[in-house]
Formats: sequence, C-alpha cells, structure tokens
Amino acid sequence: MKIVTDSSADRITLNGVSIATAPLKIITDEKEYLDDINLDVEEMVEALLKYSGKSSTSCPNPEDWLNSFGDEKEIICITITAELSGSYNAACIAKDIYEEKYPDRKVFVFNSLSTGPEMKLLIEKIAELYLNGNSFEDICKEFSEYSKSTALIFMLESMRNLANNGRVSKLASKAAGILGIRAVGKASNKGDLELLDKCRGQDKAISSIIKTMKELGYSGGKVRIANCLNQIGAQKLKELILTDFKNADIEIYSCGGLCSFYAEKGGLLIGLEK
Repeated sequence: MKIVTDSSADRITLNGVSIATAPLKIITDEKEYLDDINLDVEEMVEALLKYSGKSSTSCPNPEDWLNSFGDEKEIICITITAELSGSYNAACIAKDIYEEKYPDRKVFVFNSLSTGPEMKLLIEKIAELYLNGNSFEDICKEFSEYSKSTALIFMLESMRNLANNGRVSKLASKAAGILGIRAVGKASNKGDLELLDKCRGQDKAISSIIKTMKELGYSGGKVRIANCLNQIGAQKLKELILTDFKNADIEIYSCGGLCSFYAEKGGLLIGLEK
C-alpha cells in the first residue's frame, strides 16, 4: 500500500510506509517555485516578503498524481481541502484513469477539508492502521472516521497572500499585521477558513489558540505544530500546552512551500486531536 498526498501536507516520512508527494506550485511574475524537496522554503518566504506583484498557486494535474501513484496496487490519496484548491478534483481524475488502466488496483481519494499538520495526523493514522495489519478497506473506513476527531487552528501575522488569492476578504486581511495584530482561526467543517479572533501580540494569540483548542474538545492527545520561520512561537505554544496537558504528544516542524505561502512569515498551523 502507498500513501500519496499533495505537498500541502508538508514533508513527511514514516518508517515502514511508502509515501509519495505530488507538488503544488507557487507562481509570481518573477519566478515559479515547485514545492518539492529541493525548494528552499526560507529563501522563498523572504523573497515573497519583498515582492509586491501578483502571486498564485497551482495544484498538481492528473498526470502529476499518476506519476506519484507509481506502480502500487492499493493507494490512499489525501488532498488539501477542495474549498481552496483543485487538487482533489485532479486526484479523482487520476484515480479514474488508474483504475481503468489497472482494474485489479484500488485508489481511495480523500478530501482532508484541511491542510498541513491536520493532514499529517491523518497520514500518521493511516500508517498506524497499515502497520497493525488492517485491510485496505478497513483502513479507509477507520481513518475517515478518525478525521472527524481532528482539527486545524491557525495563527497568522499576515494574510496578504490569502487575500490576493481570494481565500479571505481584503478587509479581514488588513487587520493582520497592523500594530502587531495576529489573526487566529480554524478550518471550518466545510473546509474553508473561519476567523475567530484578532489579538495584539503573539502571546495573546497563543493564549487564544489554547482557548480554542479546549473549546474544540482537546484533552491531551496529539498536536502537530507547523511554523513558518517562527520556531520561538511554536515552542512557546508547546510549553503552554504541556502546562495543562503534561503527557500530550506534541511535534514541531517547519512548514513546506505551500503552507509557508499561505501562513507567511511568523505563522503557525496547529493540527490536533479533539
């Protein structure tokens, strides 16, 4: 069995499980960035801070997905939320082509309704089920059910790229970054972005994240914190979580290219078990 994601899931490797990634692209008038293992994410983020022109993203096309499928008999494919990208639709087209060509093979395509660290939680669950010897059908059923118990929270210093791509309103984006305002929000049940709070300063924003986690039902399970050049903020959040939940399973890592484009410098993305 193979797990295939688009690059919004960031860079994931797990022992004993085959994982492949179909890269998205970040496009400006000056340069095109392919979100693969060769991308210098920090260089891209710093360059985009100085760039004032138009920018956009491009999802993997069906051929990109097919290339990522490789030659496996059973494939579980997870995509960024279909509310923000055409990646899910392209993966579904690739599934149809693949299964028509190989009738004895199976592809399950799952719309994560999310991105980044929440996708990482789903992938970890699939790997756990696979390594425990579950069948393909049971894995698809159980991790789909598990997805109902996960969530994504975000903290952003800037929402310029989100606004430029129509993901949030221009009015909402103006608040973030002015006088140290951070926007705190979550992925909604339908997979778009829901703004919850505007906080002056990172400390207040992190307190708002903790409050939101508890409101969502967090009680000490897994937390995955992806940061865009904000290791200090990620570490502070981890320490505050451990203050209330001493045995919490918390991992901090750096955002990949696509998540860094939307989170922007200073942003945090938090995947958690509710």
